[in-house]
Amino acid sequence: MAAPRLAAITAVLGYLVALAALASCSTEGDILYKQRLAWKDPKNVLRSWDPKLANPCTWFHVTCNNDNSVIRVDLGNAGISGPLIPDLGGLKNLQYLELYHNHLNGSIPTTLGNLTNLVSLDLYSNHLTGAIPTTLGTIGTLRYLRLYKNKLTGSIPESLGNLTNLVILDLYSNHLTGAIPTTLGAIGTLGYLRLCKNKLTGSIPESLGNLTNLEMLELQKNALNGS
Repeated sequence: MAAPRLAAITAVLGYLVALAALASCSTEGDILYKQRLAWKDPKNVLRSWDPKLANPCTWFHVTCNNDNSVIRVDLGNAGISGPLIPDLGGLKNLQYLELYHNHLNGSIPTTLGNLTNLVSLDLYSNHLTGAIPTTLGTIGTLRYLRLYKNKLTGSIPESLGNLTNLVILDLYSNHLTGAIPTTLGAIGTLGYLRLCKNKLTGSIPESLGNLTNLEMLELQKNALNGS
């Protein structure tokens, strides 16, 4: 009796795992399709993002892991325009969000801070406005944060100093104001820091001297003072 019962339990558990994976696919597909509807797509690069297909892993520009969960969205230089929807923060296993060289506008959703597996966030060369969300400082896995050539305003969040795996921080050519956070000096992995062509003020933090892996530092074309 024990063996058949164990087999039945195993089968039920297998079914529940498969059902959970299917639900995850459906949810992620819903998120991406909602994002598609929010964008203009003159090149029709999103034609495969079909809501009738339960699994978004078959869509172009989307990569999934072995559990059929989305880990990459690659739409650099795709000609798309429009906003980023807050729902993107629900792509819980996303590692790479590559949306550079497009015509995206609006603000960066604070919900992107929920992407706790994110390695690379590339939103550069768009028309994004508003502040850099402080929530991005909670993504401990983040290695590449490139937001340059947008129209971002406000200060650089001190929370970015919590990104202790960050290698590249590139905020060049925005409208950022305020002081350079001293907390950036805590990012020991940082090799590339580009903050030039903004409206930053104050002095250069001494803490940047702690960045022993830094290979490039560009702070010119701001309103910095001191020596």
